[in-house]
Amino acid sequence: MALLIETGMSDWISDSDIARDIQRLHPGADIRTPDTLGNPDDITMLAVVGLKDENLRRLPNLKLVQKLGAGVETIVSNPNLPDHVRIARLKPDAPAQGIAEWFVAYVLRHQRHMAFHEAAQSRAEWAPKAPIYSPDTVVGVLGLGHIGTRSAKMLRAVGFQVMGWSRSPKQIEGVTCLHGDAALPELLGQCDHVCAILPSTPQTVGMFDARILAAMKPGSQLLNAGRGDLIDETALIAALNNGTPGHAVLDVTSTEPLPSESPLWTHPGVTITPHVSGWHLGEALADVGENFRRLTAAEPLLHEVDRTRGY
Repeated sequence: MALLIETGMSDWISDSDIARDIQRLHPGADIRTPDTLGNPDDITMLAVVGLKDENLRRLPNLKLVQKLGAGVETIVSNPNLPDHVRIARLKPDAPAQGIAEWFVAYVLRHQRHMAFHEAAQSRAEWAPKAPIYSPDTVVGVLGLGHIGTRSAKMLRAVGFQVMGWSRSPKQIEGVTCLHGDAALPELLGQCDHVCAILPSTPQTVGMFDARILAAMKPGSQLLNAGRGDLIDETALIAALNNGTPGHAVLDVTSTEPLPSESPLWTHPGVTITPHVSGWHLGEALADVGENFRRLTAAEPLLHEVDRTRGY
């Protein structure tokens, strides 16, 4: 039994670095990369960012696909993934911390008028503008799982009024939590900033359409670090042109990399970051190695995905 690390990404952590770190935590494990693959029949666990059909064709004894991250929608929906192959995801602290920091950074950038002052500096213009008072600012967090809860708590610690939304009831100290489809427009109408960290499911794809965008508070800011397919991007541009919302900060888009011809690049109401909010895996690599050990020992896996629910 062997674990294959194959991220398929050249601009992130290398396969060999990930393999080395897991090997350090699990010295006896048989961990391979595409450069050290050997016999494909040996591979029982595959750790990936995105699952490719060629992986399924060449790994006949695959038992587990480990996502090197949280979102598993493209793996779950792959029609070529055999029913017997299990899926696990990560719930690491490092990317949760990073995504929460990303939300806080771009909310504070708006609160402190940083773009305004940078533009004034380019004109050598001394132009004081009062910051927006944080205790009077309402920030909504959509999705109250591991990452959303971490984000809501960090935003609350900064001093914002924080509201949270999820499909099922949640309780977070200091956070006003709403749930269910009917409650979403109510939350959106109250929030100066809306931070989305929702998974991609049949219920969330395209959820931010013209109707939901129109429910947002005029001039508010929409921040998305979850999945790009949450937002109807054509509807978003039209909504931004009408000032509801007033700005969008997108770390994820429906197509990645974002095509150069996309109007999102040049729209004055859009800020793009290239899917960098949750960069580091940190201690989560220990869970990858632990799942390999558990798979080999026929023990329950960490963070196994319910394929019928999609998460």
